Amino acid sequence: MTTTQGPATGAATDAAFEELTTPLRRELLAHCYRMLGSAGEAEDMVQETYLRAWKAFHSFEGRSSVRTWMYTIATNTCLTALKRQGRRPLPSGLGQPPGDPRVPVVEDRSRDWLEPLPDRLVWGEAAPDPAEAAVASEGVQLAVVAALQDLPPRQRAALVLRDVLQMSAAETAEALGCTVAAANSALQRARATIGDGASRAGRRVGELSEQERDVFARFCAAFERYDVPDVVGLMADQASWQMPPFDRYYLGREAIAALIGTQCPASGPRDLLMLPTVSNGQPAAGMYLRGEDGVHRPFQLVVVDIVDGVVTAVVGFFSAEAFAQAGLPAEVHD
Repeated sequence: MTTTQGPATGAATDAAFEELTTPLRRELLAHCYRMLGSAGEAEDMVQETYLRAWKAFHSFEGRSSVRTWMYTIATNTCLTALKRQGRRPLPSGLGQPPGDPRVPVVEDRSRDWLEPLPDRLVWGEAAPDPAEAAVASEGVQLAVVAALQDLPPRQRAALVLRDVLQMSAAETAEALGCTVAAANSALQRARATIGDGASRAGRRVGELSEQERDVFARFCAAFERYDVPDVVGLMADQASWQMPPFDRYYLGREAIAALIGTQCPASGPRDLLMLPTVSNGQPAAGMYLRGEDGVHRPFQLVVVDIVDGVVTAVVGFFSAEAFAQAGLPAEVHD
């Protein structure tokens, strides 16, 4: 018979570790995504976090909560990863003026771009528990994560831990391995840099009014009709449109209408099909383009900001991986 001191050993240790840490996996995935701006890298960092935590579990003495301990490991795992990579911007974060929609778009594969976080990647097929969902979906809207990319890694971590996850100054300092004063200083600098940069984030799906849900449905239907005036008619005057890895962003209804009308490969009704989904907690849709054989295939995953009843921003991701992560089909037969 095996005797134990502190956490159990052997099979009992594994069981205790699983029981204590498994419920945290979804919110840790969201945390790593906020830090890294990449869903795929976030998955990798969660795996690394659990491996590090499992190896160290025998020495966990319970001086902090398991949640704080796991966030400490996850945060430092992400900080290590960020030493090897640059920030992941959207085109609007490159410091350039808005693009001319009549100039052909140009791909820039030389940099890593911000990626979406399809909700299905976090929750799978299961309906999220409301309390759990609130923690995991807080601060993952695209505008928030894009704003975080402007911060140095440690400031980014301080802001996420304090303002998004509502951790105390002491817990944040523990996670960052620094003094409370240093953690507070990092937080103040982060807040000053971001300002109101994340305040324009679109509403999460659960927060949408019936009228806003209708706006999104009409937005999708207008694309399927290829009715460009109706598409932009649902948008704010200074709405933005961007499509990484294409390196420009477009501002205002007129520019967006010109962009769709001149550069979208669709030309008529049903050339595009829209399959609604949820990404970054926001309304989103898989946009499918009809090929010469009549089959619709993934074109771009669009994530939509809706604020005060109008579409204020759209980001389209040309990524087959994002479609797969969202659980969307590889083909649609009309």
